[in-house]
Amino acid sequence: MKNNDFQLERHPANPILGPHSMPGADAVFNCGQTMYQGKTILLVAVMLRNNPMPRMHVAESEDGVNFTIRPEPFITRSELPHISHLDQWPIDPRVTYFAEEDVYYIMRPGNSDVGCVAFLGKTKDWQHYEDIEVIALPSNRVPCLFPEKVNGKYLRLDRPYSLVYDPHNHPQMSGIWLSESPDLIHWGRHRVVLKPWTTWNYTKIGPTPPIKTRQGWLEIIHGVSQSCSGQRYCIGAILLDLNDPSKVIGNSQGYLMCPKADYEFMGRVPNVVFPCGAIADYEQDRLRIYYGAADTSIGLATGCLSEIVELCLRQGAAI
Repeated sequence: MKNNDFQLERHPANPILGPHSMPGADAVFNCGQTMYQGKTILLVAVMLRNNPMPRMHVAESEDGVNFTIRPEPFITRSELPHISHLDQWPIDPRVTYFAEEDVYYIMRPGNSDVGCVAFLGKTKDWQHYEDIEVIALPSNRVPCLFPEKVNGKYLRLDRPYSLVYDPHNHPQMSGIWLSESPDLIHWGRHRVVLKPWTTWNYTKIGPTPPIKTRQGWLEIIHGVSQSCSGQRYCIGAILLDLNDPSKVIGNSQGYLMCPKADYEFMGRVPNVVFPCGAIADYEQDRLRIYYGAADTSIGLATGCLSEIVELCLRQGAAI
């Protein structure tokens, strides 16, 4: 494998989910992802043609390709009085299985007229969901939880940003940050992890739930670039230090995947491949990424887990 020729492989059945998968749907897209009792679980965002409010449904699969979407939504707008007015657009969930507590934590952005906050919720059985708390001030997007404590603390990655565009400082306002918490509610010790650094991600970058490897925390990211024809969303990877995840120790530098297929261009938001997570099949040395395509459907991309880690280490940290 040469330095810059690694690409994730699209599944031939793509898009594996989309409006065709659910009656009345206008879009089935950006999904959290995990394993539960031997099945692949996707928490998919759904837009219905006759309902302006998105919701999230559970999709499950025995083989990781053919999914059944449960007809009843799993997450809708929160009913908690201190949260409901902040929860006007429930999409883009990030799912983390926390083995120590045998619980699946779900972090997601909460769009509202006062800005985008971050929500935390949980489930143990994918039948019952519980909202917990607002865990970040606006404006904040794409919150992601680590799957275990590091040095006795819960850790979170996210992307705080300013609503005021500053062309002289924009990359600094659209990068990935790390924070820690003793209880998942109170967060502090905020640290900058990585800023946008190159052409395919110069507008902004965002994280997904980290995957633990022997060499470090593998972090699948999205990167956005801007041109006269609009924005383009691509997928890349970085590697964080196991004991101090504020340190980037590896970086794919180039993207692992950019929009190329028709279904990644033709949709509600063209020119988008957008990950909300990844699943590591350690025994098979494989990484599965279920990604949003054009905010309309879901594709599956796969790659060799160890090769992605090796690529990050060989390329080194971003400048």
